[in-house]
Amino acid sequence: MNIAYKDLMLFLNWTKVAIIYEEDYGLFKQQELMKSISGQRTEMYIRQATPDTYRHVLREIRQKEFYKLIIDTNPRNVNKLFRAILQLQMNDYRYHYMFTTFDIETFDLEDFKYNGVNITAFRLVNVDSYRYTEVMEQMMEFKLTGNDILDGTTSIQTMPSLMFDSVYTLAAALTEFGDSHSILNQNLSCDAEGSWSDGPNLYKFINSVTMNGLTGKVEFEEGKRKNFKMDLLKLKRENIEKVGFWSTKDGINITDTAAFYDTNITNITLVVMTRQEKPYVMVKDDKNLTGNARFEGFCIDLLRSIAHQVGFQYRIELVPDSMYGVYDHEKQSWNGIVKELMERRADLAVASMTINYARESVIDFTKPFMNLGIGILFKVPTSQPTRLFSFMNPLAVEIWLYVLAAYMMVSFTLFVMARFSPYEWNNPNPCEDSDIIENQFSVSNSFWFITGTFLRQGSGLNPKATSTRIVGGIWWFFTLIIISSYTANLAAFLTVERMITPIESASDLADQMDIQYGTLESGSTQTFFRDSKIAIYQKMWRYMESKKPSVFVKTYEEGIKRVMEGNYAFLMESTMLDYAVQRDCNLTQIGGLLDSKGYGIATPKGSHWRDTISLAILELQEKGVIQILYDKWWKNTGDVCNRDDKSKESKANALGVENIGGVFVVLLCGLALAVVVAILEFCWNSKKNSQVDRQSLCSEMAEELRFAMHCHGSKQRPALKRTCHKCVPSSTYVPADVIALPEKHSVNYNYH
Repeated sequence: MNIAYKDLMLFLNWTKVAIIYEEDYGLFKQQELMKSISGQRTEMYIRQATPDTYRHVLREIRQKEFYKLIIDTNPRNVNKLFRAILQLQMNDYRYHYMFTTFDIETFDLEDFKYNGVNITAFRLVNVDSYRYTEVMEQMMEFKLTGNDILDGTTSIQTMPSLMFDSVYTLAAALTEFGDSHSILNQNLSCDAEGSWSDGPNLYKFINSVTMNGLTGKVEFEEGKRKNFKMDLLKLKRENIEKVGFWSTKDGINITDTAAFYDTNITNITLVVMTRQEKPYVMVKDDKNLTGNARFEGFCIDLLRSIAHQVGFQYRIELVPDSMYGVYDHEKQSWNGIVKELMERRADLAVASMTINYARESVIDFTKPFMNLGIGILFKVPTSQPTRLFSFMNPLAVEIWLYVLAAYMMVSFTLFVMARFSPYEWNNPNPCEDSDIIENQFSVSNSFWFITGTFLRQGSGLNPKATSTRIVGGIWWFFTLIIISSYTANLAAFLTVERMITPIESASDLADQMDIQYGTLESGSTQTFFRDSKIAIYQKMWRYMESKKPSVFVKTYEEGIKRVMEGNYAFLMESTMLDYAVQRDCNLTQIGGLLDSKGYGIATPKGSHWRDTISLAILELQEKGVIQILYDKWWKNTGDVCNRDDKSKESKANALGVENIGGVFVVLLCGLALAVVVAILEFCWNSKKNSQVDRQSLCSEMAEELRFAMHCHGSKQRPALKRTCHKCVPSSTYVPADVIALPEKHSVNYNYH
């Protein structure tokens, strides 16, 4: 038997099979089948089941996407299995069930006839034989016993037929054996080991019997039946029919090949209404094409996949008025595709048709096959003109002001620190015995030092005191950060194209009057603005409705053309917007989506096709088929614009306080530290001088402070002999009691 199943699987090219069997039913052994099909590269999923676990096992098989099933269950439980199949909706054309029972035609298969489900089984009883007809006539004469044996069916089941043939075979063997031998009667005991002496001879006569029984020609070889034939049965819309046979000599022989290849497409032809719209539905340029071959596009491919999965044929027609359908309050009627469905001139509508409340109240929609929203299509803004002082753009205005303030403050701080610190005073002629000392950081020199270091050029002045070195170091760090940040951002400003965008959102569009905006006439977008309760959208609708000439367009192509002409924004559905933007680098989307909705397949109110097609759409979405179709018609068409997204999406922004404000904090902390160090240096020097001058520390500090504040030059006498009233504005002071060196006194200089 298993060889017959193997031959049928090879004929049907089954490479992925699930097997359901019951342990207590031994008509079919899955282990034997595995041996017979080993090496055939067939993936097998074997599950043992009981009537209580049918649904659980079938659900697992459905999740694993096994569509070819071999069912080896007790015939008494087949009806329960049928119920589980119907509950899980596994009764469509994708599934093929091969039953091991030889009595499949005795079951009620009414629920499986019209969904295209494939059911196949073998039949051992030869219903075309003379013996079968004769036995049926005889049984009909015995109404009581005959009906009990037939069990309410119009055919003889396999087990009674095999029993019938077994009895006739044994009778024929006994007859031949009795004609040639005398049969010896012998009492036998089940407990004894003895056997009937004529048993082996009777076994030989049974092997030699040839007869025509209910199960066809009966003959044996070494106790096994040979040269028998089984009919192959297939469920069709009318009934279970014979489509071929299998024999031990010829193997599988299919007499009706169309039964296995044409069941996916039924004889039902649906009228599908649509509207021409890129890339959903487009008419090919070839004028020689007719019928459905004229059309191409996303919706056409989607319709083809759904029709193949659900099982129907279709005829595509274009809507006469080229409208999707809106309700006209004046005429109190619908137009477009909606009207065609309401008047039952179409069975389906497959197009970029939006699901909304008004349409849903008069027609039905399937589950959405695409989600979208309303977007704003606008022409790419022009480039910003180059300005003469654009080199200042890398830093914000407040940063430039803060840098200028820091420059002034640090210069002044350096000047003050240098005058207070005793270590910044030095003798300009160290080789001469002179009482004149000099401070290199005058006001002009302090500003020059800060300017040189800020421009990374140096100034020839070097701080000597700890406090002034701290000021210089912290200023160098500050300039390092500022200059590096400026240089880096300047490169971005020179390479990134700056764009002027007059509108950024729907609110910007509603608040201006220079740029016109509109939408598609008699579409869901127009209905959205007309019925919206949001103030901004109501304002936009009043503008669009009152604008003369009209801002509404008949087609998307007309709207895109007006956008390209300039000074016009087109409110359109995001999927069509993406299609246009990806093919023209001069177009762009402004802002985000204004709402959220979906496209669905429309049917007349109450159509039974809605739920079936909804299930097909969900399955296509789960398998990624719809995403593949989207990529095919949106991204992989070969005419996609290769725009430089870098200049459109990334804009160089001026650095503000939030970016580099920390470096100003560091600068202030460094200046505060320098002030503290300068005070310590001042106090320490005053203490030393007070001990030498033999006066109090306070008076010494007061004299030092008074001198630093009153003297404006860069030179002074030594601190031990200060007379501040003799300081002159020329920055040089020569004391009157300077003792000149004798002429004969010489000084030796050693240079190392």
